[in-house]
Formats: sequence, structure tokens, C-alpha cells
Amino acid sequence: MRINHNIAALNTYRQLNSATNAQTKSMEKLASGLRINRAGDDAAGLAISEKMRGQIRGLDQANRNAQDGISLIQTAEGALNETHSILQRMRELAVQSSNDTATDADRSEIQKEVSQLKSEIDRIRDTTEFNTKKLLNGSVGINTSLDATNAAKIQGVTVNNDTLIDDQYKISTVAANDITTTTSLENSSIAGFTAAASNFDLTDTKTDNLDFGTYTLESKMNTATNFDLALKDANGKVVASVNGVDWQNQDIKLTGAGGVSLTLKQNSTAGSGEATFSIEAKFANNNTTIKANNGLGATLWTSAGNETTKNGEINTGDFTIKLNIESVQASSAGGVNSSITVNNNAMNFQIGANEGQTTKLAISDMSTTKLGVNNVDVSTLSGAQAAITSIDSAIQKVSSERSKLGANQNRLEHTINNLGTSAENLTAAESRVRDVDMAKEMMEQTKNSILSQAAQAMLAQSNQVPNGVLQLLR
Repeated sequence: MRINHNIAALNTYRQLNSATNAQTKSMEKLASGLRINRAGDDAAGLAISEKMRGQIRGLDQANRNAQDGISLIQTAEGALNETHSILQRMRELAVQSSNDTATDADRSEIQKEVSQLKSEIDRIRDTTEFNTKKLLNGSVGINTSLDATNAAKIQGVTVNNDTLIDDQYKISTVAANDITTTTSLENSSIAGFTAAASNFDLTDTKTDNLDFGTYTLESKMNTATNFDLALKDANGKVVASVNGVDWQNQDIKLTGAGGVSLTLKQNSTAGSGEATFSIEAKFANNNTTIKANNGLGATLWTSAGNETTKNGEINTGDFTIKLNIESVQASSAGGVNSSITVNNNAMNFQIGANEGQTTKLAISDMSTTKLGVNNVDVSTLSGAQAAITSIDSAIQKVSSERSKLGANQNRLEHTINNLGTSAENLTAAESRVRDVDMAKEMMEQTKNSILSQAAQAMLAQSNQVPNGVLQLLR
């Protein structure tokens, strides 16, 4: 027997410390509800859990961001709702002023209200804000500009993609007659007016200012060779006319305001009647392109052969480009370029937990100038007539903008639903990594408690073992 080292006591003491430490850790886990309270509990699990927590908190904040985005959209859309109401009232006044039961004095009084309504549209544009950010003045829109030379004679550019980066984009034609002007006769009751190619002359580009679209030619015979001719657009507005001409023996040039001109080739059998035709732009080859000048030379769009546009607009996806006859004929010369500079100030909504998980929203300038109603004047009969068309166009622009806002709002509502689901699932995953299983841990704590009590009892017993040495001294 040995008394200097009580091996039984040492072993029991070690077991007691182990059980006590295990019991302490179990009590800590039960008290906190966490399986991992320090890195030593599970180093890898702690790292995974902290990454998940960052994602969960990011998703929760992105959810709030999306809700703020909806609030902003509702603010802008609510303001445009009133703009719509104003434009409808202006149209109503224009129709009233177009009636000849109104005198010039009456029209002057009507114009007073129209002027005030235009001022209110601009006031709404200038004062509609969200968190001091102006929404309808174009400061959160996408601005485009054409280079000074504009060799391709592009009439206007609209950006359809709110995520398009700031850059210069070049539209180019690389061969003659890539884009041509063509006419398409749809129906005719004018004698001999059937072959489109032989009836129209659109080559005098310096004075022609016709838009693409559908037109109606009205022919009225006064005598055997004396004609009155009128050209009407799709809205029934006379854009060019000539009276008392001999169409059967010579070419006739119809002219109108704004430099509109169209030459009708001689028609020896013409009589009274109407002919409906379209003026279109046709892409004969696959050569017309839009490229980004970002050093990569990426082609954003390439024209399709035999593609035609009746309204003169090319929708490339990212851009809508407006052409007229002059721009088409400039392009037909071959090898002409125009550069489009894009300055994208669209709002950026962070709708995800990580970098780049964003969506953009651009809101156009909703001023009377941009809507095209700043010069509306219903104080005359002709002005009132023209105002109806101008206001219709403005109503369409506001409708388009509100539709875009509504679409983005609906998208953000789905985003919120998705973010909530993702946060919920990720929280459940993080809980499985970091949270303690209470039932299991209580079993462990109970076991460790019993072992600790047993070790204490055995330590007391092992301390009595050396006393047996005293029996040898009796």
C-alpha cells in the first residue's frame, strides 16, 4: 500500500472535474439557449453562423428598403394621378373651345383656366418629393444627348433599360441604302392610283418633313383636269394640300406647315376619290448597328434585313430611336454615324443582402415642356383643334410612366415576399447550427449532474483508503 500518491483519489478527482465542467457547459447552453456560446464550442459552426446572421440581417434590411421603394413609387404615382386629371380637364376644355358656338371672348376665358392648369402641372413636377428627393423633375431619370454633328440625323432617343450604364453609344450604317424610305399603298378609289413606287416622290429631303405613318390622300375634281388635293394624317388632320391644279398632265407637289412636302407623280387617269397609304422605313441589310464605346466594342443591336417600321421608331430593346425621312436618307448615304451619350441617374434600390443585388428605377421629367403641352393655346379654333392631339400625346406619356411605376411596385411586392421567405429559411438554417436542442441538452445536464454527485461520493470514499495503513500498526 502507498500513501504518498492516492491514485484512486486522483482518478476520482479528475472524473469529478470533467463531470463538473461538462455540467457547467450544459447549464450555460441551457441558460443561453445557444449551442455555440464561444468559438471553442464549434469554431467552424461559429463562422458559418455569423455569415448566416449577416445574410439574415441584410435580407431584413433589404425588405425594409423595398418597402421604402414602394412608398416612393406611390408618392410619384399619386402625383401623376393628379397630372392625369389635369390633362383630362385640359382636353375637355380644348374640345369645348373647338366648338364654334364659343366666341373668341369665350375661348380667351377658357385659355385662362388652361394656363393655370399648365402651371399646376409644372408645380407638381417641381414639388413632388420623397425624403427631400425630387421625383418628377428628371433628376432621377435617364438623360440622353446626340453629338453635335448627328450625321445620321436621328430625331430622338429614349432609353428603355433603367440599368443601362453611362457611356457613349454609336449608331452606324456601313453601306449605302442600309435604310430606305418606302411607300405601301393599302387601298385606293382614285383611278390609276395603284402602283406605289410610281405614285410618290420622297427624294426631296431638304424640304420633306413628313413623319412615318398612315396617310389618306383625298382627290376632288373641279373640272376635267382641275383638282383639289389634300393629305391627311392618321388623326384626320390636313398636313398638306393644294387647290386648282392639273394632276393629269404634271407632277404635283403638296406642301404644308413645317416644311411638309410630298410630290405626287403625274396621273393621267386620276379622278375624285381617296387613297390610303403608309410611309415606312425599311432596313434592307443587316448593317445598321448600335455599339457601346466602352472599349469592348460590344454590339447592342444589329438590324434585321427587310425589317420595316411604320411609325419611324426602331425598338432595339435598350433604345427606342426616332427617325424621319431626312434621317433615313442621311443613313442611305452609307457610312454615317451618330453618337448617343447616356447619363443614367436612375434610383438604385438595394433589394438584396449582397453587393450588386439591386434594381433601378428612372422617372422621366413630367414638365409641360417634356409632355408637349407647354404651348397649348385654345384661344383660337385652330389652336384648340391642335391642342386635342397634343394633350392626347401627353396623356399617353403620363399613362406610360404610371404603368412603369405600377409594374415596378408590383415587382417590389414580390421582392418583399421573396425576401421574407429567404430570411425565414436562412434563420431556420442558422438556428440548426447555433441554437441548442433543449431536450437533448437537459438529458446531458442530468447525466453530468449525476456523474458529478457520484464522483464527489467516490472521492470521499477514496480519501479513506490510506487509513487502512493504520491497521498494520496495531
